[in-house]
Amino acid sequence: MSGDRIGELLVRQKLISLQQLRKAQDEQRKGGTSLGYALAKMGFVSDQQITDFLSQQYRVQSVDLKEYEIGPDVLKLLPQDVCERHKILPVSRAGSSLIVAMADPSNLNAIDDIKFTTGYNVEPVVASEAAIAEAIDRYYNQETNISFDEIMEGFDEDEIDFADEDADEGVLDMERASEDAPVVRLCNAILLSAIKKGASDIHIEPYEKQLRVRYRIDGVLHDEMHPPMRLKNAISSRLKIMSSLDIAERRLPQDGRIKLKLGKGREMDFRVNSLPTLWGEKICMRLLDKSNLQLDMTKLGFDAKALEDFKSAIHKPFGMVLVTGPTGSGKTTTLYSALSDLNKVSTNISTAEDPVEYNLMGINQVQMHDDIGLNFAAALRAFLRQDPDIIMVGEIRDFETAEIAVKAALTGHMVLSTLHTNDAPSTISRMLNMGIEPFLVTASVNLVLAQRLARRICGECRVETEVDRQVLIEAGFTEEQADQPMYRGSGCRTCGDTGYKGRVALYEVMPMTDRLKEMVLQGCSTAELKAQMIQDGVASLRLAAIGKALEGVTTIDEVLRCTVSDSS
Repeated sequence: MSGDRIGELLVRQKLISLQQLRKAQDEQRKGGTSLGYALAKMGFVSDQQITDFLSQQYRVQSVDLKEYEIGPDVLKLLPQDVCERHKILPVSRAGSSLIVAMADPSNLNAIDDIKFTTGYNVEPVVASEAAIAEAIDRYYNQETNISFDEIMEGFDEDEIDFADEDADEGVLDMERASEDAPVVRLCNAILLSAIKKGASDIHIEPYEKQLRVRYRIDGVLHDEMHPPMRLKNAISSRLKIMSSLDIAERRLPQDGRIKLKLGKGREMDFRVNSLPTLWGEKICMRLLDKSNLQLDMTKLGFDAKALEDFKSAIHKPFGMVLVTGPTGSGKTTTLYSALSDLNKVSTNISTAEDPVEYNLMGINQVQMHDDIGLNFAAALRAFLRQDPDIIMVGEIRDFETAEIAVKAALTGHMVLSTLHTNDAPSTISRMLNMGIEPFLVTASVNLVLAQRLARRICGECRVETEVDRQVLIEAGFTEEQADQPMYRGSGCRTCGDTGYKGRVALYEVMPMTDRLKEMVLQGCSTAELKAQMIQDGVASLRLAAIGKALEGVTTIDEVLRCTVSDSS
């Protein structure tokens, strides 16, 4: 059955809309994937819905590959390249029959190929393409999941020894040490393991008596491994060579980038920073995976009113929209999703970023270089001579940048930017503290959005849980809400026994109403602005988090970790 035919049937059964089908077909053409995979990736239907639908259409059984433990004797029957080419996976063997999970059970070429390769009769069952791809990666790439102990097995104690910390180690010695096979394998394993575990950052930290590797997964750091102390210079040198940094310079911080090609056209970027600490160089790497960049605003976690207010603000012909929150709260993703929504042939969009995290087609992105004088203020001035419609400034850090951004917003341009503040009302105070006049703030700012990222309960092991009613009421739940069920993750293989898998955004979307503008001009405090914002019907970050907990998306622990009480 062709992808177009499947799409038509899904529309007919009202599982997707015609508009969603068109978007998925565009994504399919760009990415070279199947239509079902594109629909699931864009969140229009779930993998399970696709699997159930195909099962009904082909009248064959569906399987959940996560529930199977496939033996090596079965996996040996079909090579990995055949499985990847036909999107299939051998599941089990019964007599002269081989049960094979297929994304498309009507693919007669694949069935003939399996019969010829194995000599078995084929009994097809249905699984989603994403589930098959994940299972192929899990089973066939096990040799790349090398444990730390296995990497270090053949390591001779005397091969590398940096006992004297104050010794003037030569560049040649560091290069030789960094190219040692176990060091190379260890660094590769650190990077690949981080990708497989869905980490957003890698921290390699030297202390007096210990070298520690930690991954940040879903916003929380986890201890991963403790390589021998004698390898700390070799590891940092290897990673600095990979990111084209100066390995001889160990006294100053450095920034670089590593690009890994993972096959199937997928690329992963690592933004690398080295920092000289008391006991050696700490290496921190931020993982940038464009394939996981969510640019559909409807999938980010906005509630209906907040999304309507945000879209209304960014589609105004001029003014300023500010996104605020701490580092790692998803501000970049929100801004990129806004730019993606605004990106049209008729619109000239320029961005000043430090650093440029993802490349977006149709948008002029400029990387900042403070050392040569190319900062946000200089880029903004240049943009205003480039006939812009929409300008994005990575961050407003000082009066000069704020002043130019405000002037741009007042002269017919839409300006998007970020600030580091705790909530939406305090953003106004921050701009005033920078030196921007109150009347300019009220004239230029359309909307302020504050956000956080809370961990999402794992869908595979979610269970109902009891929470002390008093704790809920103190957190901001109403009497009625405190009686509703709460949920948590019990821990499973899918989530690494953490009970959490993925993150959900919490938004506080504050449009600048006439009443708020009056209060700013009257010099009202941040607390007064916040009280008015809530009175206007805006859900604060704490209320947004409570809403997600009541929906069973996150836990009360995450509500308390990510947000503060509105009364504090």
